[in-house]
Amino acid sequence: MDLESMQVKVLKAMAHPIRLKIIKKLGNQKLCVCELNKDVEFTQSNLSQHLKILKDAGILESEKKGLWMHYRVRNKEILDILDIVEKIISINVKNLNQELGGR
Repeated sequence: MDLESMQVKVLKAMAHPIRLKIIKKLGNQKLCVCELNKDVEFTQSNLSQHLKILKDAGILESEKKGLWMHYRVRNKEILDILDIVEKIISINVKNLNQELGGR
């Protein structure tokens, strides 16, 4: 797989609200599936599908401990990407508000 295809795979994996939630919830910690499944509006099987997509894209890695599978963000740079996207959105909203206020 070439670099561009790998980039597309990572960005596609991140481009889903549930998967973004999972990445943010994991942040800088390792959590088991049972902890990830708390306070969420999706089923265990749905969560497992999203975790697989994130893992296949190289965003998450897992480790089995006893009966539980624990997940964590593989590279913290993924969290930096999310921060950058939030900054871009914030700047765009600020600029739009200034444009609308100037009319």
